[in-house]
Amino acid sequence: MRMRLRFNDFSSYGVRVLAGKVLALFLIVMPAVATAGQVTVAALGDSLTQGYGLISQEGFVPQLRDWLARQGRDVRVVNAGVSGDTSAGGLARVEWTLTPDVDAMIVALGGNDLLRGIDPAVTRANIEGILQAANDADVEVLLVGMEAPGNYGPEYKAEFDAIWPELSRAYGALYHPSFFEGLGADDPAGAMRYMQPDGIHPNAEGVRRIVERVGPKVIELIERVQ
Repeated sequence: MRMRLRFNDFSSYGVRVLAGKVLALFLIVMPAVATAGQVTVAALGDSLTQGYGLISQEGFVPQLRDWLARQGRDVRVVNAGVSGDTSAGGLARVEWTLTPDVDAMIVALGGNDLLRGIDPAVTRANIEGILQAANDADVEVLLVGMEAPGNYGPEYKAEFDAIWPELSRAYGALYHPSFFEGLGADDPAGAMRYMQPDGIHPNAEGVRRIVERVGPKVIELIERVQ
């Protein structure tokens, strides 16, 4: 059984959307200065990449950066996650996320599209727009997939689930099936130990496991631009 988002918990973080947008804007507009030869990777996403509910060093971006450093990789990871963002929000800000110093981008969006029941055709168009923008900027992409739960019906699920693998092939992007890989999707009850009380966002240990699973793909992404 796959990890599922809990729809009735979405409202628990809606009040923090504006704060997340302000933080993400600050991080993108005023990033740390890259050193010579350093690869810069932007993580374009929602609250999962932003690090919702965690102290700064426990979030996805800091833990990924530290994991890469332990692998001997000199990588600057820019947090372009905005809590509550949909694929439309990601498309709206991808142009100013792709600053000239960005070499590669992780795209992890779609959870909030599910929570809002957005037409998969709309989500597909938005994700494709993001990939086209990266292609135009000559930026390599790691696309992180998302799966719909079954309660929207089999047709919705089939259409939604196909977005990421199909577009990754079409645009030559690297593909990682799920942000939640590594949390024990075959044992949902056990996996909850790695989640915050809202049932949606990983805790610090959950993020650590997520990073360990996605990290090798990020290294593959880095190697594409070196």
